[in-house]
Amino acid sequence: MTAASATTLSSELNPQVQVPSDLPWRAYWTEAKYEVIRACRAPAFAIPFFSLPVVFYVLVGIFLVGSMSHGDPRVIPTMFVNWATFGVMGPGMFGFGMFVATEREQGLLRLKRALPMPTASYVLAKMAMTMIFGAAVMATLILAAVFLAHARITLMQYLLITVIDVVGSLSFCAIGLFIGSRASAKSAPAFVNLAYLPMMHLAGLFYPLPKSIQPLEFISPAFYLNQLNLHVARAASIDALALASGPSSHARPLLCIAVLTIVTLCFGILAARRLKRLG
Repeated sequence: MTAASATTLSSELNPQVQVPSDLPWRAYWTEAKYEVIRACRAPAFAIPFFSLPVVFYVLVGIFLVGSMSHGDPRVIPTMFVNWATFGVMGPGMFGFGMFVATEREQGLLRLKRALPMPTASYVLAKMAMTMIFGAAVMATLILAAVFLAHARITLMQYLLITVIDVVGSLSFCAIGLFIGSRASAKSAPAFVNLAYLPMMHLAGLFYPLPKSIQPLEFISPAFYLNQLNLHVARAASIDALALASGPSSHARPLLCIAVLTIVTLCFGILAARRLKRLG
């Protein structure tokens, strides 16, 4: 008699034996906790995504661009918003893209499907890890903006931008999950970079885009996330600063939210169907 059948028989003989009501939530919590611990213990993943956004923001956004802004009050908030968008893109795309591809190839997903655990706990744990990393990145950027850049951004704006970026990182989680569900462990980093780098540059985070390719910025989800943040911070985009023009909002907030939601749902559903069929 196996342990499972013995447990079933004992529960039938003793009707007072019940499964704890908090067992599913405990499974979600345990899976998320160890996913975060595992990501933090991977130096090649944790160190770049924790350090690069704030280092580049301080060196480029504050000391270089800030010193060349000639007192333009829109530059410092714009730099903060742009590097905040950059900071939350990576953990979602690489955390899902590389980890899922590796675990799928090693058979870990099949093992987890055979275990008595909630089906969604695997994906939700990685989403929690990405959002925690995003919140930590935002905390370092806010400290730099307050104490080094002296940005004229209110506490409410900081909090709202943080919420937008942390929640908006789910779009990049969905894209990374889609790549991880289809690419092999060796090719996943290359495919993630093929999506990540053009998406980052087309969003216009670091330099004005030439007019000939400016229409392409609308295909980048990072553009819409950045536009939401610019709207909250009441800042100007890089293109608007280069043209010395007024407000920079190319896309309205509701349109940005709709696009990010559609991207998350479409890539998430396609990835879920792929994983359900092939594992």
